[in-house]
Amino acid sequence: MRQFTAVVNPAAGGSSGTAGLLPLARLLREAGAQLDTQYSRSLEHARQVARQAGEQGHVVLAVGGDGIAGCVGGALSGTDTVFGLVPAGRGNDFARALGLPADPSALADLLLNGTPRPVDTIQVESAVHAGVSVLGSVYAGVDAVANRHANTSKLLRGAASYYAGGLRAVVGWRPAEYRITVDGVEHERRGYTVVAANSGFYGFGRNIAPGARLDDGLLDVVVIQHAPKRLFFAMMNELKTGAHLQRPEVEILHGKEIRIEADRAIPYGADGEVDAALPVTARVQPGALRVLC
Repeated sequence: MRQFTAVVNPAAGGSSGTAGLLPLARLLREAGAQLDTQYSRSLEHARQVARQAGEQGHVVLAVGGDGIAGCVGGALSGTDTVFGLVPAGRGNDFARALGLPADPSALADLLLNGTPRPVDTIQVESAVHAGVSVLGSVYAGVDAVANRHANTSKLLRGAASYYAGGLRAVVGWRPAEYRITVDGVEHERRGYTVVAANSGFYGFGRNIAPGARLDDGLLDVVVIQHAPKRLFFAMMNELKTGAHLQRPEVEILHGKEIRIEADRAIPYGADGEVDAALPVTARVQPGALRVLC
């Protein structure tokens, strides 16, 4: 029987992340599993708890949204620890990419009996992040600005905070001159954003990179080039279905190591957290994390 340590973001979804764990915890314990619950005081504290639990042979669960998922999963990248995810945040985009069931009974069965699957992670290198690993994507541009607005919104929650944040970001956006180096080949582009995607989803279910696969050893690089802002707003709706890929302003590149630079200190985000600025390098780490999915 597996032993679990749940690392909980107590502020997930704008409320208590515990609510997402309670029905699952009951099912795991009824099945005979041991479950230790730890509440994170910070991202660094969450990483420490995750690594210590992994060293004890526990399955480590991240309870919350994409921030805690990326933090805990990234901390376990390159280890033999088995990682599980209990989606309880606003976006839950990595859980969406993994195809995790929403029903607590189905999720409990997966965590108790599922076979771990190796998936890729992303190593991030910048002035702020030195060798930090994340799970879903690294994105630099108007979407990072939008996500920062969404994360700091006190009035709106869920999808509404992302839409409002996106509107505010686009209205104030000035086109950036990007230099994107993909496996040593430079591409100069002017536009809105560059996304190095391991997972196809970000920003509350937007399918930014429909072709991205979690286990192919590659990053899908989505470049949204300059266009009138009215077209960009239309493109935001198309991100739900992947229809944006048909637009000439959208370019897809593929590579293992991506460096993103710009003509100014544009913010970048990773797995929902935005706390740094370009330049940044994203490097795929094939099969680095064992996930129950």
